This record gives sequence, C-alpha cells and structure tokens, in this order.
Amino acid sequence: MNNTQVRVFVFSGLTDNGKLTPFLFILFLHIYMVTVVGNIGMMVIVHTSSNLHTPMYFFLSYLSLVDVFYSSVITPKMLSDLISARKAISFVGCALQFFFFAALACTEVLLLSSMSYDRYAAICHPLHYVSIMTKKKCWYLVVVSFSIGFLQSSVQTSCIFSLQFCGSNLIDHFYCDVPPLLKLSSSDTFTCDIVTLFLIVSCSLGSLTTILISYIFILSSILRLKSAEGRRKAFSTCSSHLTCATIYYVSVFFAYLHSPSHVFEKQIKVASVFYSVVTPMLNPLIYSLRNQEVKKVFIQAVHKQKQI
Repeated sequence: MNNTQVRVFVFSGLTDNGKLTPFLFILFLHIYMVTVVGNIGMMVIVHTSSNLHTPMYFFLSYLSLVDVFYSSVITPKMLSDLISARKAISFVGCALQFFFFAALACTEVLLLSSMSYDRYAAICHPLHYVSIMTKKKCWYLVVVSFSIGFLQSSVQTSCIFSLQFCGSNLIDHFYCDVPPLLKLSSSDTFTCDIVTLFLIVSCSLGSLTTILISYIFILSSILRLKSAEGRRKAFSTCSSHLTCATIYYVSVFFAYLHSPSHVFEKQIKVASVFYSVVTPMLNPLIYSLRNQEVKKVFIQAVHKQKQI
C-alpha cells in the first residue's frame, strides 16, 4: 500500500555491449529506411498500375500499409534507445506502444490469412474467381481484419495496464510486450494471463489454421494438374505469400512458444527483432523479387523516370 504506481519504465535494450551499438544503430536505421521506402513504393505501384488492380495486390497494398506503421511503432524508439544513456518510456507511452503493436500484429496475420483465401479461390476455383473475390468481399475482409486487430488490442491493453506496477520498472526487452510487463506487475495477473493468452492464440492460430487449410486445398489442386508448366505457374502465384507467412510465423512462434527459462533470452530478443523490425522490410522485397508483374511495373516506372 505504501508503494506508488510506476510512471516510467526502463528497457534493458538489445545489448549491453557498447562496441556493438554503432553497428546495430546503422544496421537497423538502414533496415527501417528500406522498410518505409519499400512498403510505400509497393502501395504506390499497386495504386498507379491498372495491371495490379486485383484482389491479391489489393490485400498486398494494405499489408504494406500495416507494415509501415507496425515497424514505426517499434523501430524509431529502439534506434533512439541504442544511442541513449537511459532507455526510458512513460507509462502512457508504453501503453500506446503496446496497443498499436498488438493491433497491427493481429491485423497483419489476419491479412495474411485473407491473402491465402484469395490464392485458394484463384487456384481451386479459377472459373468462379471473379464472382468469389468481389470488390465488396475484399473490402469486407480488410475492414474485419483491422476491426478484430484493434478490438482485441483494446482488451489486452486495458487488461494489462489496469494492473498495479509498484516494484521494479525495468522491462527486460527493447519494447513493451506482454511477458515482461506481466512479470513486473505487483497484482494478481491470472485473469490477465488467461485473457491475453486467449486473444493471442485465437488471433494467431485462427489465422494460421486458415492459411494451412487453404494451402492444403491449393496443393491438392496443383498436384492434380497434368502439365508440369501449369503446376509451376500455379505454385508461383502463391509462393511469395507462402514465404512471407512462413518467415513471420516461425519467428513469432520461436519468440513466444518457449519454456519459462532464462536460457533463451538472447535468442528470443533476436526473434523479436526479426518479426517486429526485419519482416516488415522483407515483405515488399519478396513480392518484388518473386513476382513478374511487380517487376515489370517497377522496370516501366524506372524507364519513365529516366526519360523524364
């Protein structure tokens, strides 16, 4: 009762090695710049090119939008902490960072599941694809993804930040996340543990289940094709999405599905860096490098700029 509520949290940061700090700062600054330029560029390309006005690129443009904000919630603060003597964040600032991080992370996985449904419709029902993936349905899937993402984040944030934090204010991480915050709380966290676990599992496993089921049907349809060239073209249309989803889920599961041990703390931070900082940069690069239509539009845009 004599303790006061924590008003400022302090991050432990990425590393205690001062020699690594300049290298990490330059590395993550470049990653963030590529993330912003790459995702904004992808949105511009999709918006301006009539060849890319299809459901797949419609979802991709919103995935790029999410990635820009998703990375911006974590990376700028992480960069400033790398060159700061004290890695502090206010209680309200921590709550806001967590709210947008949790909302955009859930939105991202739901958009990935919507894109897998789009690939399922395109490959398994090509004759009815236009009638299945209507503009109205595409907008509906995007709105639902954002709504669920921000709704579940509101519940998580209100639950976690209504707890009492009267002891240590040192967050053993480089951003505000569920496990280190609950570890610091001086309240009984059982109810909050259950609520956050339910929401995280529902969002991640629900999306993952949709992706897996979609690709089971997709693989079955591809294997039934008689032409090897037809199988190659069919698989190439979904290889970019499958690559992005795999990278994201592997890094997330490595970071969260582990035993309560201190042995893997550094590896967990590396995995967290990967899905919160690196993955948003990889998504537009993967779609640019592995997709012929995006390559053509990009080359045409470069030629037009040279002529000007």
